[in-house]
Amino acid sequence: MARILSIGTAVPPYTYNQAEIRDFSKQLFQDTFPHIDRLLSIFENTAIEQRYFSRPREWYEEDRSFKERNQIYIEMACQLGEQAIQRCLESTGIQPHEIDHFLFVSTTGLATPSIDAHLINRLKMKPHVKRTPIWGLGCAGGVAGLARAYEYVQAFPTQRVLLLTLELCGLTFRRDDRSKSNLVATSLFADGAAAVLVTGSKSNPYFGPRIVTTKSIIWPESMDVMGWELEDDGLKVIFSRDIPTLVRKQMRPIVDEFLEEINLQLGDIQYVISHPGGRKVLEAYQEALGISRDPLTHAYSVLRDYGNMSSATVFFVLERELQESHPYGSYGLVTALGPGFSSELALLCWDEEVACHV
Repeated sequence: MARILSIGTAVPPYTYNQAEIRDFSKQLFQDTFPHIDRLLSIFENTAIEQRYFSRPREWYEEDRSFKERNQIYIEMACQLGEQAIQRCLESTGIQPHEIDHFLFVSTTGLATPSIDAHLINRLKMKPHVKRTPIWGLGCAGGVAGLARAYEYVQAFPTQRVLLLTLELCGLTFRRDDRSKSNLVATSLFADGAAAVLVTGSKSNPYFGPRIVTTKSIIWPESMDVMGWELEDDGLKVIFSRDIPTLVRKQMRPIVDEFLEEINLQLGDIQYVISHPGGRKVLEAYQEALGISRDPLTHAYSVLRDYGNMSSATVFFVLERELQESHPYGSYGLVTALGPGFSSELALLCWDEEVACHV
């Protein structure tokens, strides 16, 4: 049995509202697109009000090398990762040196030694802590990391797993990329980090939602839907306009199959903790699953307040969900989409194991 004990989040210091970013984008893209004002309506349609970034606006107005971007990524990843971990652990009484396995998820920068090694030193974790860095899963990485934590404590129930998801999407912005994909990305993405503490049945003195089961799906021949291409000056975004359509067509059968495997139906799910990839994606979830906006309230509010922080965003949503009270035995569906094109699902139960009919 695996439980989520706590979540801690962190964002960088520079905050910009959507109108400011829209003005910045207009100046950049207006020579490329004659009808720029029409295209800029995407900024209003995202349902985002503000976002956080690792650098001030003027930094993005100059060309930057991949080396410069990546060095800033390492520095900021260590700062934000430490903050998120400390906030995650402070309410539990568990110290960094008591962590047994450290999972680190990211896609927006590179480091060897990986960021988890940097943080093990900064936080003075025990030298024999196990660590697993996971790279390249994009927005799906948070739920995928949660699944790996679940599997680990199922096998080792006395262990404590710390999962850190961290993305600095703003640092991947390339001002010379004047594609529509980059314009869309500029309207959505931001920076943030989230840490999650997952424990096994023999190491858990606290109450938290139980992770019931997880599932991964990758659609064949869909690698061009979402991802990055490595260019000389950084990562070039790949972002298909077909993502909401794929959600509408594909998600309901996958969710039904996932729940049927454990003798549940969609009607048994009270909460949907979805990665808010964008307003259109959330609306596509509503249509596909036949649900109202209410189960996605926290997803919409996180999108409004932070934008899309890739893999970390779903835990900003879950953090808000954990602040609510939940009826005994209620279920929550955690979901995210990512490169591949792929889907990650996890089922939570707010209850002791005996009360859930799984």
